[in-house]
Amino acid sequence: MDENSNIYRLTDKALQLSLLLLAVCAPVSIAATQISWSLALLFWLIRLAFVRPTFKTDGITTAILAFVGLTLVSSFFSYEPQVSLRKMVAVSLVTIVHLVAQNIRDTKMVRRAVVILLLSGTVAASYAIGKFAVGANLKVTKLTADSPLRAAGVQEGDTILITGDSTIATPDQLAAAVNASQDTKILVKIYRYQQVLDFYMAPTQPQTDAMTRFGIEAWSPGRDVRASGFFGHYTTYAESVQLLASVALGLLIMAPGGPFARNKLLLGAVLAAFGFALFLTVTRASWAGFMISTAAMVLIGTSRKTILVCILCAVPLAAAGVYYLQQKRDVAFVDAGDNSTTWRMTVWREGVNVLVSNPRHLAVGIGMDSLKTHWQDWGMFDNGRLPLGHMHSTPLALAFERGVPVLIAWIIWMFFYLRMLWRGFRSGEFDWFERGVLLGALGGAVGFLASGLVHYNWGDSEVVMIFFVIMGLSISIATRAAKANVPA
Repeated sequence: MDENSNIYRLTDKALQLSLLLLAVCAPVSIAATQISWSLALLFWLIRLAFVRPTFKTDGITTAILAFVGLTLVSSFFSYEPQVSLRKMVAVSLVTIVHLVAQNIRDTKMVRRAVVILLLSGTVAASYAIGKFAVGANLKVTKLTADSPLRAAGVQEGDTILITGDSTIATPDQLAAAVNASQDTKILVKIYRYQQVLDFYMAPTQPQTDAMTRFGIEAWSPGRDVRASGFFGHYTTYAESVQLLASVALGLLIMAPGGPFARNKLLLGAVLAAFGFALFLTVTRASWAGFMISTAAMVLIGTSRKTILVCILCAVPLAAAGVYYLQQKRDVAFVDAGDNSTTWRMTVWREGVNVLVSNPRHLAVGIGMDSLKTHWQDWGMFDNGRLPLGHMHSTPLALAFERGVPVLIAWIIWMFFYLRMLWRGFRSGEFDWFERGVLLGALGGAVGFLASGLVHYNWGDSEVVMIFFVIMGLSISIATRAAKANVPA
């Protein structure tokens, strides 16, 4: 059946709508995004029954196939094959690149998908900002000397998250939770800088005034918990925002007209929302990634005057960031004594030692997620004295879990992708919107790779799905330009 058949057209339309739905969901929900991806795959498979697909074996495609194929081989040789093979579902998310690149085919669809992606991301950023403005939970800023909370271990400046089984936002809610508890020691879960700590408070006698009862002299809504948008973790959200903010900045740089042109004002508002939301995540690596992304885009796509203005603006922003970081996390931007830094240094050293200790590990890794059950075999995480986790570095994690050949395939893939973005942007064959997408994708990828040196951002499905959508859109733009230049 040919491409003019009704069934083909309906299936193709359903596929494109699924991909637009994927763009809507990617910044807000991993479950909805994966459902949209599954629908797109389903309609693509149905369409295969009617039209023979065409696959272009360019450098990016070949590198992706090598990456996936070698990961599959690694899973069969894993210390936990069943666990690693189940993780291949997450690896298969890379099909988003092909689905988007091959089916978001014209300028109108690319624009629509990018606008939807940015609008959805703006909704998530607005939610994070609104949550910060309103505040959440109960921050005790001043306690009496004989406060039952102080006696339990709560300090001034702590934010009470949960008491008993109830989430707490006011002293009256704290009193109600204590009254409802039948325990002789009542759980008080608090947030202190980066830590969530549990204390146990003795029951107190009910009084008319809840503040007097608990020795609370001053309190405010809590604004200490780091922003996570609609995701479950601030680091995941920060990495996602960095990618979206880079696209918005790339479009802003390329938008025509003066500083008060309509498109620039809209993109400026979107970028401001992303920037503030990223600021509220208090995630140093993602901050640094976006700074690197911004520097790359400004150097590539703007004039010397704009570069100077950006440098002047960066100084107070950097100072504000360092101050806010110290206030919220009690660490410096670069802090060798920070627990998260020392934890990473220990895990990196252990990971490299395990990797080079066995030729099998170098060839196929230990297997995805095998570390969760085999860390004791190598005495990792300081023999269990440190919190269990992962490698906190994308290159090291890929080599450690899947082997050095997978890491090499991934590096080649990223090289071809960055080269395509650079050549596409420099070619001058696109309108301002397409050039802006290519510039934003280039900056975002550079920032993503930079932050990935100290974060395993490739291990977050929420982040890589956004990365794959942007990659697919960029390939679609570059592919259409290449086809237009082919002699008839």
